[in-house]
Amino acid sequence: MLVAALLGGGVAAGLTAVLSDGGGGDGHTTTVIRQPAVAAGSASGRASVAEGLTAADIYKKYAPGVVFIRSEIVEQVNSPFDFNAGAQRSEATGSGFVIDKSGNILTNNHVVEGARSVTVTFADNHTVKADVVGKDPSTDLALLSVDPEGVLLTPLPLGSSKDVQVGDPTIAIGNPFGLDRTLTTGVVSALQRRITAPNGAGISDVIQTDAAINPGNSGGPLIDAAGRVIGVNSQIETGGSGGNGNVGIGFAVPIDTARQILSSLKKGEAVRRAYFGLSSLTIDGSLAALDLPVKKGALVQEVKPGSPAEAAGIKAGELPAQLQGGDPIVLGGDIITKFDGRPVTSGPHLSQLVTSHEPGDKVQVQVVRKGEKKTVTVTLGQQPANFQTG
Repeated sequence: MLVAALLGGGVAAGLTAVLSDGGGGDGHTTTVIRQPAVAAGSASGRASVAEGLTAADIYKKYAPGVVFIRSEIVEQVNSPFDFNAGAQRSEATGSGFVIDKSGNILTNNHVVEGARSVTVTFADNHTVKADVVGKDPSTDLALLSVDPEGVLLTPLPLGSSKDVQVGDPTIAIGNPFGLDRTLTTGVVSALQRRITAPNGAGISDVIQTDAAINPGNSGGPLIDAAGRVIGVNSQIETGGSGGNGNVGIGFAVPIDTARQILSSLKKGEAVRRAYFGLSSLTIDGSLAALDLPVKKGALVQEVKPGSPAEAAGIKAGELPAQLQGGDPIVLGGDIITKFDGRPVTSGPHLSQLVTSHEPGDKVQVQVVRKGEKKTVTVTLGQQPANFQTG
């Protein structure tokens, strides 16, 4: 099985698992509809009840655009007893969805990572070879391409995760355990979760849903009540049991994150991200006992050697401390209160502000140091390939 257990950052204690499935299923098709999706009205332009889309409506219209992905993985096996041990072959399966008539398909990177060959099967059981056009391990997203000639392509409309609210209906379509084009329904359970990609990078603004997703759902769409994709299903909470089955908590990478990098993926280019080079702790009510000089901001915990933050003179703390019942922290460092003129509300918010810029941008950063406000200029760098935090 090619299912990797990951520690989910910023969620309830337990394990999350990426959702690729090492098995091929039993070959039959199962469609599960647990409840109709009743659209939620909003003045912001989200789905309205008048649109009248049920789960069945959305399934009939867009399930043909959800594909079954099969990746052949070849790993070199080295044995201390046999230097000619050769290669070991395995298979990973997952989901993906068509995004345009040109044959581009969005999925998770871990579904195709290390693949020697990739095939895609459509709703009419037509299977074609797919090329991996671009990959971004830090968001666990990948773009595949198939020759559109002779293939019935049903693109799914891409929505936006910005207007999503807790309680909104959700629909997941994918291939759990190889059961192709299975539909499940639920709601948005929480927003702004943070999960860890297989390469260790943090993924922010993740959508949490109780729509049942399982191994094999990886790369499939999370859809709103108007039939628009709002996320890419990527991980599940396992509750620390060591299993890979659904326990009612799944995570989807927001579609806005995919939109930001699609142009780079289509060109096969590495995604360039701005890099600050520090780790920080959110200042909120839980730190009230520390009597800090501000009530909101990001308390610097560590400054990476050789980073833009170090070059700008950002200071980390040197006084180890521990809150009652909490993790160890470091006090005495700078508190970042503004980044490029925008108030910083938390550590994850600071990360979002950094990634909204390009490498090489010069940014004014306001800090509170020993009770005094200071402003420093930071020239952002490019995120290292082995980036994990900060």
